[in-house]
Amino acid sequence: MILTHGVGGRQDLPLPLEYVIGGAVLALLVSFGLLVLTTRRAAEGVTPHSPRGWPLPRLGRIVDSPAWTALWRVVGLLIFAFFVLVAFAGADNANNPIFGMTYVWLWVGLVPFSLLFGPVFKAISPARTIVAGLSWLRGAGGPPLRLPERLGYWPAAFMLLAFAWLELVYPENNYLGPVRLWLALYLAAMILGGVLFGEEFLERTDPFEVYSSLTAKLSVWGRTQAGNLVLRTPLGNLDTLRPAPGMVAVVSVLFGTIVYDSYRESPTWLRFIQNPELSGNQAYLISNVALVAFPLLVAAFYCVGTMLTGVGDVPRRALPGELAPSLVPIIVGYVVAHYLSYFWESGLATLRNASDPFGNGGDWFGTADMPVSYFFAFHATLLAVIKVAAVVIGHVLGVWSAHIRALQVLPKQHLVTGQLPLLVTMVGFTVGGLYLLFAA
Repeated sequence: MILTHGVGGRQDLPLPLEYVIGGAVLALLVSFGLLVLTTRRAAEGVTPHSPRGWPLPRLGRIVDSPAWTALWRVVGLLIFAFFVLVAFAGADNANNPIFGMTYVWLWVGLVPFSLLFGPVFKAISPARTIVAGLSWLRGAGGPPLRLPERLGYWPAAFMLLAFAWLELVYPENNYLGPVRLWLALYLAAMILGGVLFGEEFLERTDPFEVYSSLTAKLSVWGRTQAGNLVLRTPLGNLDTLRPAPGMVAVVSVLFGTIVYDSYRESPTWLRFIQNPELSGNQAYLISNVALVAFPLLVAAFYCVGTMLTGVGDVPRRALPGELAPSLVPIIVGYVVAHYLSYFWESGLATLRNASDPFGNGGDWFGTADMPVSYFFAFHATLLAVIKVAAVVIGHVLGVWSAHIRALQVLPKQHLVTGQLPLLVTMVGFTVGGLYLLFAA
């Protein structure tokens, strides 16, 4: 039994070994270079500060206008209506666009769209629109309940893991019924929680909104404390992300499930999971255990590395949360490296299928006869270069962010030695990611 993506697995060739070694060496050299540079900045008295950005008053008035908000809420509802249409009236086969819309456009597409345009899912979320409408009908007054602060992002971490289970492990993830049921339960939970606890529930619990908002911290679009739209550097924007309970769990689940997805395509895993001595139930159980184990291993490696970092006034147990945002660039870089060709090919196939949602020869959007481009399949060297570049760039941004954040808590006598465990942790993630891309 081969467990694959709901719309088919990745079929990229593994990275050439020389690319992996080159990327790993480059990551190591850049890491030490950034360590020296940030330490020198701190020694010279250059301290990190809250980035302000460049104000965009005219664009801000448009983006913050009720008409602009309403426009994207309508777009979100139209997309939601199309989801419902193909979920209940579409054929239960691989050509139903709901699979590509869910696994490719929604899940993988959140990353590039959030990088380009900011927290896009927050703008088009059907759950937010429905909750806003129900709150308007309810009248004045806030939500009846208050979400406990200590809960933080923990619900989103479990929801992200649940979606990864549906996509990567559940053997019937390419059947309409399970996908329809998962999406229905997700929407019902978001609407009920939003009505009871308000928009804060969606900000901390909705897996797609949390994922999109985290990724959007690497975009150039930011907000001041007063809520005004500004243009910032990606790292400046990332520096505004404050730690919260469950943040470590979220980044560990995101990174760990991607690592699992890459590892399960390696020959070692395939030989093991397809062993004739294993029954289908045993293989399924092992896959479930592995899906949970990888995020736990990522979290353990990360927490040990950060807690070994020398500290000043910050307790060691608080360091993983303080430094967790630094993993976001590494996650994004690995998403690009792991899913680029998958997103390109399956995304185009989904666009073609969406034009004929019922499989009866229709052409709603004029794309039913559009050929799927296999550009990256014919340009393997270019794909390998992009993969290594994405991982290394993500590593550079992550290491720089981690060093800057570490300087805020390290005493001066430990500016270098205190960051070494953190440096080893970041290099370990990048080298491990490159190795898996080589082995897959």
